[in-house]
Amino acid sequence: MNISQLLHRTALAYGERPAVMEGARLACDYRTLADRVARLAAHLRHRCGVQSGDRVAIFAANCTQYLEALHAIHWAGAISVPVNYKLHAKELAYVLENSGARVVCVSPVLRDAAVAAAAAGADESLLLEFGSERWQQAISVDAPLPMQERAPGDVASLFYTSGTTGRPKGVMQTHRNLLAATMAYFTDVDDVAVNDAMVYAAPMSHGAGLYNYAHMLRGAMHVVPESGGFDPAELVALSHSVGRLSLFAAPTMVHRLVEHIRKVGAEVSGFKTIVYGGGPMYVEDLRRALDTLGPRLVQIYGQGECPMTITALGRDQVADAQHPRWAERIASVGKAHSNVEVRVVDANDASVPVGELGEVIVRGDPVMAGYWANEAATDSTLRNGWLHTGDVGSIDADGFLTLRDRSKDVIISGGSNIYPREVEEVLLLHPQVSEVAVVGQRDADWGEVVIAFLVGVDGAPVEDAALDALCLDHIARFKRPKTYRWVEALPKNSYGKVLKTELRTLLDE
Repeated sequence: MNISQLLHRTALAYGERPAVMEGARLACDYRTLADRVARLAAHLRHRCGVQSGDRVAIFAANCTQYLEALHAIHWAGAISVPVNYKLHAKELAYVLENSGARVVCVSPVLRDAAVAAAAAGADESLLLEFGSERWQQAISVDAPLPMQERAPGDVASLFYTSGTTGRPKGVMQTHRNLLAATMAYFTDVDDVAVNDAMVYAAPMSHGAGLYNYAHMLRGAMHVVPESGGFDPAELVALSHSVGRLSLFAAPTMVHRLVEHIRKVGAEVSGFKTIVYGGGPMYVEDLRRALDTLGPRLVQIYGQGECPMTITALGRDQVADAQHPRWAERIASVGKAHSNVEVRVVDANDASVPVGELGEVIVRGDPVMAGYWANEAATDSTLRNGWLHTGDVGSIDADGFLTLRDRSKDVIISGGSNIYPREVEEVLLLHPQVSEVAVVGQRDADWGEVVIAFLVGVDGAPVEDAALDALCLDHIARFKRPKTYRWVEALPKNSYGKVLKTELRTLLDE
């Protein structure tokens, strides 16, 4: 079924319920939201030529129009392409070209970047700007489009995730995948009541946005902070004015929220559930969060390839400090979601004994259909009926999964994935850089920050400003190294492979 049936059903039965809030101000109820979505879908179909199966990108920071655009794309039978609004124009251009997006829905402040990215192959008239006169006409003038039928296996969304080659891959998330992930939210993460409110403090283009479907189904509220992002003081204020807030947050965001609450002595009863994931939550940080927030924390582990739905550590397990193995459990990422199987295997896909390390693999209805126009990557990741995550971990006798390392060397900074190779390839463009290796260093505010170890041609270093400028010309600002460290040589094994474990050791000296 079309995933936007969740919105449609709620609008028919409970149209008067508040749907979207901008801060504490009501933007629209469910009846109005569904009407706007259906009219915008008609605009995409009749004015922009979008047919079922066509791709439509969303390039925007969090805003109330984001949900309208997302559901209108699905309503029209098209495929959404949510794009990280922090991407460099060159990275955005690649996503638009690779996906073949016919239309780009864009926020006003990002319009120029979208124009630049689309200039090579797209008609600027197919940029649909949030809040523009054309947008207002689209959501109010065109006759509503009947919802287009989609099969469960049809692709609903392309989620672009960077690969080790530096080229993003489009994860094909089907309507079945999204519905399965939504059902898993209810069974393993949290139930949702009509007076609950999902607040989008993390980017709606990523995991936070995927939780909209569960809240749509139950007719709960969707709150977009006026800042459009994460601000601890603003979240505390919303917990008082709106109440029963749920949010998805990277561990670094939880850390900042906790520190703010402790500093000002804020009341926390207006927070219902804080789901954390997207990076490591260190045990001491979690203890501090529990002391401050109480039993409101839930952990999830997922990937774009199995959205938000590999394992979960429920609030009771997180808060059960009396359990004899509590310290071990809160260091884990929990147990398999109800609708997936999770194993840890060796190089031959044979399950390893309890407690031993191996690659984490998963199968079930939330697992992607494959990578868009990338058969080789699909075949290497979906093998023998299982998604191979590339993450290394172990499962204990009670079924709790603990991640030990990330075999793809991904750096998670502020909840955003950064793949070292894409940074390394840019730095190697400088004629005075002979070799480079990028690693992550633990950081109290960001979780991890990017550190580059470089070897100069003839041993001569390059000024930081020149390397910063090079990075800003090619990749998003958040991927730029925080520190450049010049060394005489990179540590390597007998096969010539750089030993990043030794580089990480140097960071601790």
